[in-house]
Amino acid sequence: MELILPDTIMDRMRAGLERAESREIGGILMARQIIPGCFEIVDFSVDELTGERAHFVRDPVFHNAFLDQFFEKTGHDYENYNYIGEWHSHPRLPILPSLTDLESMEDLVNGERNIPFAVLLVVRSDTPAEFVATATFHQRGTRPVPVRIRTQN
Repeated sequence: MELILPDTIMDRMRAGLERAESREIGGILMARQIIPGCFEIVDFSVDELTGERAHFVRDPVFHNAFLDQFFEKTGHDYENYNYIGEWHSHPRLPILPSLTDLESMEDLVNGERNIPFAVLLVVRSDTPAEFVATATFHQRGTRPVPVRIRTQN
């Protein structure tokens, strides 16, 4: 599994992380499939208000409105543009997913919703020049596996 993070996406995330300072922020990730197993992030939602120092749970109402706007913008082209997963920050903490993060993703793909797979992206940008990220792939009935992240200008 490979995830492509264009510079424009990283720059937007970095700006949100800077505004949030030491609070966790996050949202949902939207992508287009390049080839099977390779997805390019094309947009994301961000909730900069509800996060705390070491905890983030996204507000479904806010993100549902984002989904509606995204699908309208992409002409409801679900074959090419769709939900790929979740993201959030770990300011001044390791960017490895926590046990709570992993359990949340397992709940997501194993029954909470009818989603066969999802990616969890955890990011950090403690200085304007820094942007580090890690991702895990979660699929129904399997253990999470690391995702290769490739940046793109």
